[in-house]
Amino acid sequence: MLTIHGVSRSRASRIIWLCHEIGIEFRQVPVIQAYRLPDPDAADAPLNTHSPAFLRLSPGGAVPVIQDDGLVLSESMACTLYLARKYGAPFGPGDTPEDALMMQWSFYAATAIEPDALTLLFLSASSKPDDRVICTNASERLIRPLMVVEDHLSRHGYMVAGRFTVADINMAEVIRYAQGRADLMTRFPAIQAWLSDCQARPAFRKMWEARLAEPE
Repeated sequence: MLTIHGVSRSRASRIIWLCHEIGIEFRQVPVIQAYRLPDPDAADAPLNTHSPAFLRLSPGGAVPVIQDDGLVLSESMACTLYLARKYGAPFGPGDTPEDALMMQWSFYAATAIEPDALTLLFLSASSKPDDRVICTNASERLIRPLMVVEDHLSRHGYMVAGRFTVADINMAEVIRYAQGRADLMTRFPAIQAWLSDCQARPAFRKMWEARLAEPE
């Protein structure tokens, strides 16, 4: 059985969402991020990314990590793309061009959007003047890549092949980080409509309910 190491309040959410879409059974080991704990190295600390047992599995000390048929794999998008290839269409690639496009949009999300989107997620609620400036700059940098996604979705509806795939999951889970920034997101009605549809899917709702049930 597939094992997912990582709490749902992490990038493991992408993998869990995909598993629910495909119908893959999995076991989840709730490894929490060390930075969320007051003393991750304490004797009574929960299993976390500093725990020796986890570091033996993942020397980089980051979640998520999956184990599947002897394969140990880290990096959340590597995990989702692997599972999508393994199980194929409709959520994975049906041919080599579709595979290439799913990689393209996943990498675009990770490199062009995620860093600044995470800045908004972590700092938008801050009242510090410096943080407000950082968020303003992050929002401005996001306009160009989000315009690319907006144009694509307005013409095609989905990221790849005119159907919902792993590329939509990877992109949606990245853009979600900036979703609360209304002054930015209102510029992109096609993204907003697509994101709303993605997050209305039963598989997303199942993942999200489990995520909300975890301690913050």
